[in-house]
Amino acid sequence: MKNRIIYAVLLFAVLLVCVFLSPVTRLLFVAVAGCLCAYEYSHQMEKLNMHCSLAVMIGYLAVHTLLVLFEAGLTWYCACFVLAVYAAMLSGILRKKVSGNGALDTTAGLAYPCMLFAVVIVISVSDIWLETFALGCISAWLCDTGAFLGGSRFGRHKLAPAISPNKSVEGALFGALAGTLGGALVFLIGLLLKETPWIGAMYSPVPLWACVMIGFLASTMGQLGDLAESLLKRMIGVKDFSNLIPGHGGMFDRADSLLFSLPTAYLCLRLIAVQ
Repeated sequence: MKNRIIYAVLLFAVLLVCVFLSPVTRLLFVAVAGCLCAYEYSHQMEKLNMHCSLAVMIGYLAVHTLLVLFEAGLTWYCACFVLAVYAAMLSGILRKKVSGNGALDTTAGLAYPCMLFAVVIVISVSDIWLETFALGCISAWLCDTGAFLGGSRFGRHKLAPAISPNKSVEGALFGALAGTLGGALVFLIGLLLKETPWIGAMYSPVPLWACVMIGFLASTMGQLGDLAESLLKRMIGVKDFSNLIPGHGGMFDRADSLLFSLPTAYLCLRLIAVQ
């Protein structure tokens, strides 16, 4: 438990430095995290005797990152993904042994986790990145805590026993409640940040009703992301995707809920026209 807390603090410190230092460091932090998740995904797929092309997935993330740096636009982002799918199929065709499963798993890896990381890369340099990160991260993190505590104390009914036996319906409800309260907390933090010369200039106040709604939706989708990653681990037969972060598993194990909560928060903020 001590090592878990120490590495959690270190990871959070690195996250804060990279996020607030500059848009480039923020973008690169997300891109590197995506590449690490792609590596973990590819490495675990090898255990199923499926040759998943890591080069295609990392190549996609690298090119997408460059396109975002140069503000290429949506058309180029879509073209980059389509070409990556072509490359995934080509990687299977060119192998000496028939590797259709590997080509399809590479394509699946491009969709999850790579494309979701590509979306977060775009979000990281958008005009509402701070609002999105605040709502998406805080609601997801509080949801995890609320689900664990609520499930440990009141859990009676299994949520998805075939995928994650320890998760309960009661824990999910407590998690959603904690995520909703997280949205309200972001609203209060926003009121304080508004008076801060540096951060206040970057942060656009979000109405309380919107923070609460987004907190609920983002945390709920975050739980779906957690279950989605558990589904992959159950299919492969592993507890964690790697031992990269002692006490926490791999990068994929840390990013699973955020890959769902951050795009959800961003979409909601765009729909209510936060500028």
